[in-house]
Amino acid sequence: MHRFTGNRRRLARTVPLVIALAPFAPFDQAAAEEAQRDSDERSEAITVTGVRQAYRGNFAVSEIPQSIGEISAETLQRSGIQRLTDALDLNASVVRQNTLGGLWDSFAIRGFTGDENLPSGYLVNGFNGGRGFGGQRDTAGIERVEVLKGPAAALIGRGEPGGTVNLVTKQAELGRSFGSASVQYGSWGRLRGDADVNVALTAGLTARLIGYGEQGGTFRDHVHQSRWGFLPSLGLALGPDTRLTYDFEKTRVDVPFDRGIVVLDGNFRTVPRSRFLGEPGDGDTTARASGHQLRLQHEFSDRWSLLLGGSLRDTLLTGSSSDAETVPSRQALYGDGRSLSRQRRSRYYDASHKVVRAELAGEFETASLRHRVLIGADHDAFTYDQVFRRFRPPSLASDPSDEQGYVIDILDPVYGRFALPQTSVITDRVDRQRATGAYFQDQITIDARLQVRIGGRYDRLTLETDNRLSGVDSRRRRSRFSPQAGLVYRLSTPLTAYAAYGQGFRANVGTDAAGAIFDPETSESIEAGLKFTVLGGALSGTLAAFQLTKANVLATDPNAPAYSLAIGKARSRGVEFDLGGHLPGGIEVLVSYAYLDAEARSRMQDPNFQFQINPGDPLVNIPRHNLAMQLAKALTIGNRQAQIGAGMQHLGKRLGETGSDFMLPAHTLFRVFGSVEVMDRFELFGSVANLFDAHWYANSYSPLWVQPGAPRTGTLGLRARF
Repeated sequence: MHRFTGNRRRLARTVPLVIALAPFAPFDQAAAEEAQRDSDERSEAITVTGVRQAYRGNFAVSEIPQSIGEISAETLQRSGIQRLTDALDLNASVVRQNTLGGLWDSFAIRGFTGDENLPSGYLVNGFNGGRGFGGQRDTAGIERVEVLKGPAAALIGRGEPGGTVNLVTKQAELGRSFGSASVQYGSWGRLRGDADVNVALTAGLTARLIGYGEQGGTFRDHVHQSRWGFLPSLGLALGPDTRLTYDFEKTRVDVPFDRGIVVLDGNFRTVPRSRFLGEPGDGDTTARASGHQLRLQHEFSDRWSLLLGGSLRDTLLTGSSSDAETVPSRQALYGDGRSLSRQRRSRYYDASHKVVRAELAGEFETASLRHRVLIGADHDAFTYDQVFRRFRPPSLASDPSDEQGYVIDILDPVYGRFALPQTSVITDRVDRQRATGAYFQDQITIDARLQVRIGGRYDRLTLETDNRLSGVDSRRRRSRFSPQAGLVYRLSTPLTAYAAYGQGFRANVGTDAAGAIFDPETSESIEAGLKFTVLGGALSGTLAAFQLTKANVLATDPNAPAYSLAIGKARSRGVEFDLGGHLPGGIEVLVSYAYLDAEARSRMQDPNFQFQINPGDPLVNIPRHNLAMQLAKALTIGNRQAQIGAGMQHLGKRLGETGSDFMLPAHTLFRVFGSVEVMDRFELFGSVANLFDAHWYANSYSPLWVQPGAPRTGTLGLRARF
């Protein structure tokens, strides 16, 4: 597998600490040049024999004018983390957003998220892969999680300015046979089994078979889940310089749709955190995914390589739910404090995502200048077929009965009291997005101290919406050039300064009242920071300061409240500090801190509830302070290997509803984990999350849609390796 040398994980924030850890040592020209050669040789030796990553090129992390965080499979397994959402909690620049009742991954990087009505986009092995509806991603099959922060849109394109998450999957390793399997049991009767087997079929052909299955209860009443996945990979050597890799994905999640709890008058104990306020009669919502990736890597020489690939992923989400009504004029709860009026919703979300891409990476010299270039192109086609049906209770002015209001008593719920209401079609349309882009990047080594990066990306975007309900079909084409520039300056052997600038855009989904498709969101990013190593390279880290702005954020059309206008602006700025590596005594450490100031920058109305938003209002679910820490140590008990560790996350208070003063409280969570070898090749492992059973809240959309976090949760398992 291709890995960057040196900084395994970057976690962000605070100038005094960096100055204390990495003073400005005298600059040694000869030592710097030798370190540069060693870094280049290590990078080349790894990437030539392994699987290259798209958009990256042949660079040590210290040479990249960008903050990069990395979370390895070992860290995830050791910590007992099995969902991408939980994995991203280890990087403070990433915070949770509305997850559609726990049925998709949604997160903000550096304060900005995408369309709240779609899951967050992310990359899988460099391919856009997170836009569908396959449920929350499991960590089985993930080799590492990369958080690529800052102004990288000039290469990756069509993303949020705060950054991008790239999932590097576990791929077939040529010429080796190995494997592992585990079974584990957890709180609320959760049972899980998984396996990972790499088999060398011939000298040049290897199959890696990865699968998992999980079922059981949750801390939420009436919420039981079932999930499974099969994630095989095939690797084929087509000669000494060419490798073909094929990855397959088949997953399914079945779980009741769950909007969480209600909070009245700021009382987060209005109901127990376990109370389900939906309707068990709705049954499960099902999310399915089926995907293919094919990648060809060819090394022309130790200086030039080519990546070709294609990806296809089909997803489908179907099911019904009973959710709290959010409009006060229809909500009986505000009258008696116990009668919750509910909507009933039915969803059919069918998405297909196709990507093809090619990238040439290489290097050459002109006079005394060294050039390392990336030249690439990609085509991205996303089709989203949605049918959304809804029943909602009538206005309280009509004095509706409990049955007409589809009421449930939040203090003493009786499920199935009324027949499930019939729904009516609200949305029936197909959105199609086609984007073709080409990009170029040149990082020029001026001398032993200075490197300059220049680049840009040109995209041509076609948006189509076929509204089957209104009979209106809309088309729009847009093109845009997104420039990128960066600077890397080596202050001393262990300390490097960098700066970066970039522009980008992201397509908005939907139309205005006249049927016209929106212009894309546009963004501008600037970042500066320091990268450092201490203790002889055992610890490395990054300090970054940044400011991001974007325009064409959707807002409600005051003349047509059922539609939107793209008029909003937002800004995020902050400081990050990331530190990772080993302390004396063999203690592995990970620290990540982020200070975020994310706010609206224009006066507008919220497109969902029509609340007034003013310049300076904070963005929903974004805390000012976020801190994650983890320590782990390997040890020997008798003649058996063991490991113990602990982690902590502190998340500050944050806005829980756009355009209001409803705030989610701060929380601090602790976890412990450990493992011990009980016999040769057999390992007993376990973890306890939320060790002190804190009451916490993962995200919120309104006081009536608040997602409570899990109480103390324990897991115990047995793993075999072979």
